[in-house]
Amino acid sequence: MKLFIFTGLSGSGKSVALKTLEDLEFYCIDNLPIKLLDACIETLKIQSYSNVAISLDVRNPSFLGTLPEEVEGLSKKGIEIKIIFLTASKESLLRRYSETRRPHPLSDDNTTLNECIEVERKLLEPLKNNAEQIDTSRLSPQQLKNCVRDLVENKNHQFQLILQSFGFKHGVPLDTDFTFDVRCLPNPFYEDELKQLSGSDSPVADYLSRSADTLKLIGDIHRFVDNWLPLFITEGRVTLSISIGCTGGQHRSVYVVEQLEKKFKQNYRTLMRHRDIS
Repeated sequence: MKLFIFTGLSGSGKSVALKTLEDLEFYCIDNLPIKLLDACIETLKIQSYSNVAISLDVRNPSFLGTLPEEVEGLSKKGIEIKIIFLTASKESLLRRYSETRRPHPLSDDNTTLNECIEVERKLLEPLKNNAEQIDTSRLSPQQLKNCVRDLVENKNHQFQLILQSFGFKHGVPLDTDFTFDVRCLPNPFYEDELKQLSGSDSPVADYLSRSADTLKLIGDIHRFVDNWLPLFITEGRVTLSISIGCTGGQHRSVYVVEQLEKKFKQNYRTLMRHRDIS
């Protein structure tokens, strides 16, 4: 059996993630009481369910101190477990609650929404250490669904290199291991015929590839990451996230990520994301 456990901040997308796996024929349970986890899994095994997903959040805070112990116990029984922690910036969460007009699980007459978010973040902080993190601040529901599907499609324990582009003006991704700044490269944004295009378009690619600095920087990033990847894999890492940032996340970072993906996919399983373009 394979068990996916989703946790993280309220409003960060756990319901979307769970619904996505439900559509992929997972048996899904929202906010299962932690004391029932072992018995529930045993029952589902008897019923021959092979793919299960649950969500845990502060509506039922008893799991905070016992989740590692429960996970260890299930692992000893041969259950393959993956914990996914969904997070988002305070600004994104405030906007989402404003749009949905739903109360925060920790809200009461004496606590503001802003305070609820901060309290919850501190409560859940210890869970991030053993979880794969997804920052949903800049993700649409469809983009989050795609990320969750990628987790399932790549569920076997083989190393995966994640390459993502982003724009610094939209914030640095939280779900990253290494971040490289390519704002020093020529900017297609200031070329009228290129401004509305992206780094995936041939005219922009041609423009950037004519710069010796662009080619050198791509080569340097590739060599640095390629040199150290074997050590991370030996350490037991399943994924490593490399983020490439330019100003808006539309031209330079997109082009550099696509060039790096071409190089790395020859030897590694890769996943490419462009956070700030459609």
